[in-house]
Amino acid sequence: MAQNDDKVVKLPRRTTLKPTTLTETIYQEVRGRLQRGEIGADQRVLDYEIAEEFDCTRMPVRQALLRLANEGYLIGTTRGFVVPTITTEDIHEIFEIRRLLEPAAAASAAAVLTSAQESELKKAYQQARKAYEKRDVEQMIAANIEFRSTWLAAVQNSRLRSTIMRFVDHAQQIRLGTLTNPNTQKIVVDGMRSLLEAFVERDPKLIKVAMLEFMLNAEQQYFALLNGGDARD
Repeated sequence: MAQNDDKVVKLPRRTTLKPTTLTETIYQEVRGRLQRGEIGADQRVLDYEIAEEFDCTRMPVRQALLRLANEGYLIGTTRGFVVPTITTEDIHEIFEIRRLLEPAAAASAAAVLTSAQESELKKAYQQARKAYEKRDVEQMIAANIEFRSTWLAAVQNSRLRSTIMRFVDHAQQIRLGTLTNPNTQKIVVDGMRSLLEAFVERDPKLIKVAMLEFMLNAEQQYFALLNGGDARD
């Protein structure tokens, strides 16, 4: 009987690609609420409430909340999930990490920033200016998030991009409180203007300097307010 030496090569199964899963939708929605400060430190995030909101079972909600917990956005408890408490030492460490990562990341985006992204940066800056003039904190928060998200989208290293966003988000609850201060809002608007000018020039060195100065001013202002003062007084 002839021996058949032909080997059957099994190709790896290919996962069916889906534009957006329900779990991903819920994850993005809850993360957005955390970014905007819509979920407070004293508020519990309950899977059954979100399931009712999305008219779905608790499983995709649970998966989304566990992902947020794994990324440090939430902490699981016996009674749902809560926002983690951020200490002063945590803030020091987060600012240090961001100073190391963000200037270089922003500079790397200079060569690949598209004209459409430049337009989005200009739009976000104008929105921030109007928010400052009207003392509109919610609009200021939205403009700040949009500006950062736009230049981050141009960063080619996806791991670097997601790491920066995670650390930015972790300090969001604290930062939201300081954005009610007019001087803090002025620092944000001035910083966005300097960064925008540098991005328009597509100058990596100028972007790096502008970002570092922006972050140093923000850090100084935050701790000045924490200690009962104001860095611009």
